Amino acid sequence: MPTRCRRPGRTSALGFCCALAAAVLPAQAPAPPPAAAVRAVTDDYFGRKVVDSYRWMENTGDPDFVAWMKAQNDYTRSVLDRIPGREALAARIRELDNAGITVSSAVRLGERYFYLKAEPGSDNRKLCVRDGLSGAERVLLDPEKRSTKDSHYSIDYFVPSLDGNRVGVGVSAGGSENSVLEILETASGKSLPERIERTQFGVVDWSLDGKSFHYNQLAKLSAGSAPTDRYLKSMVRRHVLGTPVEKDPVVFGFGISAKVPMTPEDLPFLFSSPASPWIAGVIAHGVQNERTVYVARRSSLNGGATPWRKIADVEDAVTSLDLRGDTAYLLTHKDASRFKITTVDCAHPEKKPAELVPESDAVIISLGVARDALYVQDLDGGLGRLRRVPASGGKIQTVALPFEGAISASVTDSRLDGALVQMTSWTKSALWYAYDPKTAAMADTKLVPPSPVDFSGIASVEVKAKSADGTLIPLSIVYNKNIVLDGSHPVWLTGYGAYGITIDPGFSPTRLAWLERGGVFAFAHVRGGGEYGEDWHRAGMLKTKQHTIDDFLACAEYLVEKKYTSAAHLSGEGTSAGGITIGGAVTQRPELFSAALIRVGDSDSLRSETMEAGPANIPEFGTVKTEEGFQALYAMDAYQHVKDGAAYPAVMLTTGANDPRVAPWQAGKMAARLQAATSSGKPVLLRVDYDAGHGFGSTKSQRDTEMADEEAFLFWQLGAADFQPK
Repeated sequence: MPTRCRRPGRTSALGFCCALAAAVLPAQAPAPPPAAAVRAVTDDYFGRKVVDSYRWMENTGDPDFVAWMKAQNDYTRSVLDRIPGREALAARIRELDNAGITVSSAVRLGERYFYLKAEPGSDNRKLCVRDGLSGAERVLLDPEKRSTKDSHYSIDYFVPSLDGNRVGVGVSAGGSENSVLEILETASGKSLPERIERTQFGVVDWSLDGKSFHYNQLAKLSAGSAPTDRYLKSMVRRHVLGTPVEKDPVVFGFGISAKVPMTPEDLPFLFSSPASPWIAGVIAHGVQNERTVYVARRSSLNGGATPWRKIADVEDAVTSLDLRGDTAYLLTHKDASRFKITTVDCAHPEKKPAELVPESDAVIISLGVARDALYVQDLDGGLGRLRRVPASGGKIQTVALPFEGAISASVTDSRLDGALVQMTSWTKSALWYAYDPKTAAMADTKLVPPSPVDFSGIASVEVKAKSADGTLIPLSIVYNKNIVLDGSHPVWLTGYGAYGITIDPGFSPTRLAWLERGGVFAFAHVRGGGEYGEDWHRAGMLKTKQHTIDDFLACAEYLVEKKYTSAAHLSGEGTSAGGITIGGAVTQRPELFSAALIRVGDSDSLRSETMEAGPANIPEFGTVKTEEGFQALYAMDAYQHVKDGAAYPAVMLTTGANDPRVAPWQAGKMAARLQAATSSGKPVLLRVDYDAGHGFGSTKSQRDTEMADEEAFLFWQLGAADFQPK
């Protein structure tokens, strides 16, 4: 155990502790990282006392915290910039990222296509439109033109009107996701005068005539409001173009209708379809996937007097829906872990739902109504599938896909036949295909050309690792075809495991910078995700969260056993809720990893519900207000399980100063605790981006720089020759 630091008082929060071992720092290393003041707070949770040494950091405006974070980041920057090989690596990542074009979030409205595009030399995604696939491309909004040297702007979302003549765009600064909604004219690109603040979620429900829309707006907070008040009592308002935004009436939300009870934490939205006279009032209960759904005729919408009819509640396990005529198509996991699709008659919601698409071995991911059919996206053993349910009735059909891979997007328009589908794999770049039911064929839309980055030397394999309780855990491994399985390769193992989210095959040209240097990527499909449906999700949430960590560890052990790597060359990474996964893995089995990345990670789960986005996460992780919730949260809290004197691997934690999802103090507290506790002599670094948030909205150059930092750090700590100090 290293010599313990003096516990500094408030005025000496930046006092230095003992030096890290010189052997693990590059030549001419700077002074050691600044130690954090220990101001212990003890909480009593149902008779159990829990000590929090760095509670003071949760006041992110504290000058000591601001100064400490700045000093930590300066220290991290000085260490990373001294790693041999980093600059060459960064140059290669930039080269790969600027080698081709990417097109995302495509929407088809008639013959008009809207999409976000990033191209070589640009630093951010532009909103583009073209009339027909062969039409000339026009840029509607380039956020780079609004950015300054101190802060950048990004497009958070866009929603075209049903006639395609206008488009609502959410724009925010510094990766904050604090979207301001504005309206652009498609023909001219002109921005209308409207600016609607606090419109984070991007659910813009346009009227049929394109002259008005509904939107969710977060409450306006006062100076004394608590951070957790941000998502309370949000409302759906109606805006008519050309009228004052401040006079937009509330039409749906907390306290508006006695027929629609809501809690302050509930999030209300409106959804309609041009194929139906009905409008759906959807209530999200935090991050809980199961929604409460009401319907009313669009013509009857009248604020608190709207005659809403409930068609689904939480116990009905509905996670998504679409509308056609009087029919609501509901995606549900009630009595069907891998999901099924039922229908409800909106005019007679008292009737029992009818089963349309039964549960099968594949997990149903989404549904969408087109003019000719209902299109159903499946996940089958890690691969994407697409099925078609004809509107005229008849047998469910399987749609032939252009190759075996993942469906990363499936888009329909109820007024058009067919579907727009984005497909990709670990080694094939994402392309957009249009399915034509008349020919039963998928055609490349040419919205984006294939990536010129050559992945012909890269292979992928899907295997399974046995977890602690015997459950087989899917593991995807991506590697250079020429590697020899001798245990020598740097491995980057990623895991998430929350909210039922899946890690699907996906192409990233910048990964080649790691792979061509002998590195291996591995993706652990741990419980808590949705790879095998709702049972898989529930097996890694709340009090079962340890399964998520066990599964990740099992995948790490598999990689060592099969000689892809060894403990000396193995790293683990978790992002956001994946911070629980990697945090648990590192604190429970520190000897299994040589290095770890905790990226904008949840490390202090006991305190997470005090963050502005924290209360919404209670359904997934629990609350300290109940004994069962406390026990679950304490068990998954990595920060509370750091042990003094343990030999931890090298760890780099990252955060964005504008992060609305995981507060920067999470990374700060975990970094401080690890720095004070570890006996390994390996570095614990804290990287802060002051012009970023959770990662959404980061520019290309920000992502490239972060990747260069992460890969250089891992190559250094995993023993890659070109990254060791002379």
